[in-house]
Amino acid sequence: MRIELLSSPGCPNAATTHAVVTRSLDGLGIDTAIIERVGAFPSPTVLINGTDVMHRDQPPPTGHYCRLDLPTEAVVLAALRQAITMEASAREAH
Repeated sequence: MRIELLSSPGCPNAATTHAVVTRSLDGLGIDTAIIERVGAFPSPTVLINGTDVMHRDQPPPTGHYCRLDLPTEAVVLAALRQAITMEASAREAH
């Protein structure tokens, strides 16, 4: 599983979002690194396997702006559970 935290330099919400993701991973017993990328991104954005946790049915956002739709622990947990299910289904298909 690939977990990414995209943020703009100096984003005031990046640390809080990192903590939310860390708690969610710990809560599910998932031991994986959070890849932190700082640059001209919508900030903060959490991607799980390339999918934005806030809008799982849409492509990841682009641009350089401060996001107001910050992920909650419930949202991150739901996205992680969905990723686990999808990965398990993919393994069973092979």
